[in-house]
Amino acid sequence: MDDDGDAPLVDALSSLHALLLGAPGLEELLAKLADVAAKIVEPPASCGITTRYDGQPRTIVSSDARAAWIDEQQYSLREGPCLDALASGAAVDVVDYADENRWPGYVDAARTAGVKASLALPLIVDGQSIGAMNLYGYERADTFSDADRERATAYAEQAATTLAFAARAVRQSELAEQLEQALASRSVIDQALGLLMGQQRCDARTAFELLRRHSQNHNRKLRDVAGALIARHTGRPAVDSREFESGPNGPASGGDTRT
Repeated sequence: MDDDGDAPLVDALSSLHALLLGAPGLEELLAKLADVAAKIVEPPASCGITTRYDGQPRTIVSSDARAAWIDEQQYSLREGPCLDALASGAAVDVVDYADENRWPGYVDAARTAGVKASLALPLIVDGQSIGAMNLYGYERADTFSDADRERATAYAEQAATTLAFAARAVRQSELAEQLEQALASRSVIDQALGLLMGQQRCDARTAFELLRRHSQNHNRKLRDVAGALIARHTGRPAVDSREFESGPNGPASGGDTRT
């Protein structure tokens, strides 16, 4: 392609890079992916981005409601270019819906929505298809030129990498949050065990068994039972004891921390 033909792609990829550098929320990232994809072709199309969730295809974002509806028709009918691209890892190009007969039920629905042509591109990461980017054209048959297809394909490759990066970031954030919650719960449970050991004059194993049995008998989380025990005996809500280990500016006072 010539330099002028490359301009929309350069702008699109720059948008993706800016999103990653700006570390936006996931919703903003997904919305931008679909919006930019829809405008990378001429005339602009509409775009739906499909991934698998619990083994089923789902549209995680779309540039408009019509694209989402067309995607959903494919899921409910279990046929269509989007699903084929997702399953095969290969692009599926429908040049003219007036002459298309590979997916009869879906094609009828798409025609009703005004679709004249479509392009479904797989989102490939590490050799695996993780989703599909679905472009729908409404103005005429053979909507997408060779240049459009090249730009869309290059964009889909980058979008797949961006999605994978975002998914990993979200996963890491979730794991960090879960770890933090687990540590906080452990702190409260340990405090409750200390109370029980003092009250019952027992060892930690016996105290834990008492706490666990109460949790099961009352169908409550162990952390909640421990917190209630602490609140009942101190008159105050349970707190994470790690809060006392450091102040707002670093280690707790009690000595020069310089090396």
